[in-house]
Amino acid sequence: MAAVAANVAAAAEDQVPDREAVPDLESQWLQIENKKTGRDRPLRAGESWFLVKQPWYKQWEVYVQGGDKDSATFPGCIDNADLFEDQVNWHLKRGLVEGEDYVLLPEAAWHYLVNWYGLEHGQPPIERKVVELLGVQKIEVYPVELLLVRHSAMDTPYTAQFSHIDSVDLVLRTARERFLVNPQEETRLWIKNAEGSFERLCNTRVTLLEAALQTGQLVIMETRNKDGTWPSAQPPQVMNTAAEEDEEFQGQPGICGLTNLGNTCFMNSALQCLSNVPQLTDYFLKNRYLEELNFCNPLGMKGEIAEAYADLVKQAWSGHHRSIVPHVFKTKVGHFASQFLGYQQHDSQELLSFLLDGLHEDLNRVKKKEYVELCDAAGRPDQEVAQEAWQNHKRRNDSVIVDTFHGLFKSTLVCPDCGNVSVTFDPFCYLSVPLPVSHKRVMEVFFVSMDPRRKPEQHRLVVPKKGKISDLCVALAKHTGVSPERMMVADVFSHRFYKIYQLEESLNSILDRDDIFIYEVSGRSAIGENSREDVVLPIYLRERTPARDYNNSYYGLMLFGHPLLVSVPRDRLSWDALYHILLYRLSRYVTRPTSDDEDDGDEKADMEDKDGIPKPGRVAGASSQDSGPEQAGPSCGVAGGSRAPVDSSPGPSHWPQRARRKHLFTLQTVNSNGTSDRSTFNEDTHAQPYIAIDWEPEMKKRYYDEVEAEGYVKHDCVGYVLKKAPVRLQECIELFTTVETLEKENPWYCPTCKQHQLATKKLDLWMLPETLIIHLKRFSYTKFSREKLDTLVEFPIRDLDFSEFVIKPQNESAPELYKYDLIAVSNHYGGLRDGHYTTFACNKDSGQWHYFDDSSVSPVTENQIESKAAYVLFYQRQDVARRLQPQPGSRDPPVSPACGSPPSSEFMDVK
Repeated sequence: MAAVAANVAAAAEDQVPDREAVPDLESQWLQIENKKTGRDRPLRAGESWFLVKQPWYKQWEVYVQGGDKDSATFPGCIDNADLFEDQVNWHLKRGLVEGEDYVLLPEAAWHYLVNWYGLEHGQPPIERKVVELLGVQKIEVYPVELLLVRHSAMDTPYTAQFSHIDSVDLVLRTARERFLVNPQEETRLWIKNAEGSFERLCNTRVTLLEAALQTGQLVIMETRNKDGTWPSAQPPQVMNTAAEEDEEFQGQPGICGLTNLGNTCFMNSALQCLSNVPQLTDYFLKNRYLEELNFCNPLGMKGEIAEAYADLVKQAWSGHHRSIVPHVFKTKVGHFASQFLGYQQHDSQELLSFLLDGLHEDLNRVKKKEYVELCDAAGRPDQEVAQEAWQNHKRRNDSVIVDTFHGLFKSTLVCPDCGNVSVTFDPFCYLSVPLPVSHKRVMEVFFVSMDPRRKPEQHRLVVPKKGKISDLCVALAKHTGVSPERMMVADVFSHRFYKIYQLEESLNSILDRDDIFIYEVSGRSAIGENSREDVVLPIYLRERTPARDYNNSYYGLMLFGHPLLVSVPRDRLSWDALYHILLYRLSRYVTRPTSDDEDDGDEKADMEDKDGIPKPGRVAGASSQDSGPEQAGPSCGVAGGSRAPVDSSPGPSHWPQRARRKHLFTLQTVNSNGTSDRSTFNEDTHAQPYIAIDWEPEMKKRYYDEVEAEGYVKHDCVGYVLKKAPVRLQECIELFTTVETLEKENPWYCPTCKQHQLATKKLDLWMLPETLIIHLKRFSYTKFSREKLDTLVEFPIRDLDFSEFVIKPQNESAPELYKYDLIAVSNHYGGLRDGHYTTFACNKDSGQWHYFDDSSVSPVTENQIESKAAYVLFYQRQDVARRLQPQPGSRDPPVSPACGSPPSSEFMDVK
């Protein structure tokens, strides 16, 4: 008996039995009830089990155990009618209990019984899956019943049953079959939650259990429109109107603008460049990305960036849009990269870097990255080390972005102490090449002569970029004939001195937008040096303006005009003498009072004293009887530096009083901002004395000529322009591969010396990608300065040859592996603080170049592409271009990536 059972079990395991061979009753029992293939076998996840009505199975047991084939206990056909609610939809009754209402049989046992006894005509088999829930394997008797509907017909749901371990993709395929969707049409699923909200089922590779789908849940399938949009992406009220308009328009695919959402031209430029990379766009248009979406990559964006970019590409290349609004894409970018939140201007290359990295991680075919240890060359051949580095890179990074844009560097570091050489091979996604930088700098300054009759002169000076303030003075001396020792340099901002420079300070601290004034002073003068015979006083101009106050007794003071640096002889340091010195320095635009004005002033002298306005003797706003806030005595620091005048210098109470004299203005010591009076000075401080010339509004209007005061002349040198010779792109690449010494902030740890070293570093190109992105480093940032280099870089449209730069042994029989053709350019117009991004791109289908300026698109000729605005260049390898060309039998003729020249009258002038 045991031998028979073993033979039957061995022959029956997981096999469909032969309908013609019906074994004897004892063999039937052994095949159904054995522990290897029968009812008692262990459960295995994913396998199928079948429900059989328990009374029928008990009858069968009595029959086979009786041993008589002709017995009246023969069970007949398997009849599960009592397990169903109805015989139309064949839904299983709720609340059935195993052992009382049904028994469960494995797939092999079920097929044996059906072959031996048959199944009631018209009844479906009740198949159920084994699932693993919380680590326990069990048979799900009641599967998930989902209500499937189309987005366009939400009121006619179709009920379908799925196992908890079925994939969401099976749900999608079932819906597509049920609703007769064409294979070319793209669809996606949404579910309606209990709260009434809708949620995308992005990852179709997960199971229903992992997606938390439950019985009775509504699943909506939507189909992408012909114009590349999704029905759910548009409000219902505008959906029909927009669809009708898009259906009417039919243009060249890819010739589609992007609306500027507010300083998003940088994003539009990067997207247009990337959209015109043929192999990447085909990858999305042909839906190959759907199979490679990586939803579980911790370094990715859960596939959202890839899907948002795919939607954008499909809309742009549908041919149904003149322009599209990339609002959803902008929101996704801001969500995953907070630096791009809001609507500030950004760098197109920075966004491009983020987007390439995001697309790579979202489409990475490596689902679980393994740890890879980086190895140095250690004397091994470059070919071996490079192949190992590339294989290691591909073990963790394998996507369409790697296939299209990634190449390989050779990095060589040499220790300056021990001579240790470290060679590594590193992947790159784009080349950031420097531009040859001039060592000269052009600065605009205003020269203010000591001669009051001469207007300030505007000069344009050529100085060393890393020079000092003294170099600026030397350059100006060549134009003016004034010795550099008699010059003082100051930054003027908002009518005051922002900074007064020392001769040894670096020019890097001066920005191009700063207003630099260079003042002529006497050769004997200096600020803060008691040893010099003359003192240089900073002079501000202020006007009294009545301010609203409860008693109208307060007067505000407002700065105006250009400040001065005035040399004053130490032996003439009195308020009255200073008044006349300043009156002389201002004589070009300040009129002296006439004799009639003098008499008028005599008549009003006593009245002014009663009104609280300084008498003529109180030139500086102080008198011997008044020690209030307006007083300025010997401790005011006017004598220079931090010290009071020497004993021989009389104080204000002893300074000569000029009675009956009309003064145009008063003098007051102030702080460096010119906003508050300094009535007293501490002799132990080192505060620089500043003097304010305070004008009454009526006196200023009468004697001060504002037009003349603001006048200046331009020196002949202002017409000089530092000519920047154009550079070839090959020069930039040569500069990129030049040996350089590491900076102090970025030293290299030498494993031989066991310490950080400022090693020399050289980068070489080993392997180039199919599409090469070249970033021209036009923006220069240092501690003190920021500038944009507007050098014209001459780059070829066709046949950019890298054979001289690639150090990997080359295949001479395939020169096209090292030659590239231009396919797109990201442009930047303007300066650092403001600017505008646009794009030149070659359409992959027509071969025609177009100019993309946000929502505007215009055809252009090739001779318009090269300009000083070129910022990021996209080149495609020639062998790839030929591979992507249409086959000879296709309808469209082959097109070169950089060709196409319709009549010039149809092109816009982007210069």
